[in-house]
Amino acid sequence: MNLVFLGPPGAGKGTLAAKAVDILGIPHISTGNIFRAAIAAGSPLGVKVKSILDSGKLVDDETTIGLVKERLAQADAQKGYILDGFPRTIPQAEALAAFSSVDKVVNFDIPDSGVLERLSGRRVCRSCGHNFHMVYDRPKKENICDYCGGEVYTRDDDREDAVRKRLEVYRAQTAPLIGYYRSKGLLLDVDARPAVEQVVENFRKAVQV
Repeated sequence: MNLVFLGPPGAGKGTLAAKAVDILGIPHISTGNIFRAAIAAGSPLGVKVKSILDSGKLVDDETTIGLVKERLAQADAQKGYILDGFPRTIPQAEALAAFSSVDKVVNFDIPDSGVLERLSGRRVCRSCGHNFHMVYDRPKKENICDYCGGEVYTRDDDREDAVRKRLEVYRAQTAPLIGYYRSKGLLLDVDARPAVEQVVENFRKAVQV
């Protein structure tokens, strides 16, 4: 099964993708991971990506599409995949359709207010990377990690103004994909507001697994 995951930052796509990997036995492929793997491998596209990122620029569509095509050709993706972070735009979706057939597009639906609550409340351990939440999962001691004793802090991109900006970018660039895939009969809406276990159950029902 070839799946694309859509949803705003904070919808829980990464968490859900990890669960879906166990359920479906197919790889979770994110553009961030593709970029890192290509750079580590030192492939021609990887070298190009490294130079782009080192200069502080965004990776262009042509390079991103080339890397995704290269990744989907690998052996572990032949029985299916979960694409997360690609496509981000309708031109990218059209390019993907030229070399791979998508079976379903799962739209993890959550209102902006839910995203703001999740992300602005998130705290991260600077040492071990464990995630906490000021509403749902506070550290036992203020600003100290329960697991390693490291400093717990707010990432810059989790501050409310940054979250609002990320949502604006998503709504402008990526949200049009929802209509694009709905018009093709491929879109499945999944309510991403409940607890993870319920969202997983909603996902299983939507994709019928």
